[in-house]
Amino acid sequence: MSLSPRKSLLSLAATALLAMVGSAAIAQESPEGNRVSYRLEIVNLTQAQQFTPMLGVTHEPEVQLFNYGEPALPQLATLAEQGNIVPLRDLLSGLPQVHGLFNGEGLTAPGGKVTLEFAANPRRDRLSVAAMLIPTNDAFVALRGGLLPTRGKSISYYLYAHDAGSEVNDERCASIPGPSFAECGGPGGGAVAGGGEGFVHLHNGIHGVGDLDPSTRDWRAPVAIIVVTAQR
Repeated sequence: MSLSPRKSLLSLAATALLAMVGSAAIAQESPEGNRVSYRLEIVNLTQAQQFTPMLGVTHEPEVQLFNYGEPALPQLATLAEQGNIVPLRDLLSGLPQVHGLFNGEGLTAPGGKVTLEFAANPRRDRLSVAAMLIPTNDAFVALRGGLLPTRGKSISYYLYAHDAGSEVNDERCASIPGPSFAECGGPGGGAVAGGGEGFVHLHNGIHGVGDLDPSTRDWRAPVAIIVVTAQR
């Protein structure tokens, strides 16, 4: 099931009801003995962007946090604009195709690393993660439906920054939440700038159209690497 904003709430509820039967069958075919403990290491590769707490989810392959070229879910837009993972986590927790949720705490500094742990069944589960980049208007780093390694193996993913398309990239302190930034002389304001491209796409970085300094804040490559290791 794709989490698309074009799907009505009634349709979403009906799909969830049908999926409960399928999920029960999967549970019978995939007992708890098939679950594996995982360690997830996230490294911030940027020079001067911080990551808000990372939201992780294990789910069936049909679940998509977003679709390129389509509007972002309001809950994902909230994560991308404010760093608030609660609305998206609450939405995902109600889907039977979602088998696990976990998240980090605090900010991940440039060059910093965060380690998270979770359990999943590599035979049925995929992994998705998302966090906001600050200071930006609505940029988020994400993995969408990554495969999980089997016992004793690991998989690495380079992650790009995405634009939720829900807020115009004015790069102004008044529009960007977060702690003290040099260009702002203090914390960001966090007011919603409005506008936006209207669809999710790869973010094209910081260009100095507002208050942010592109010589330090910009990026032109993957912004993170994650290493997922299955415990023996």
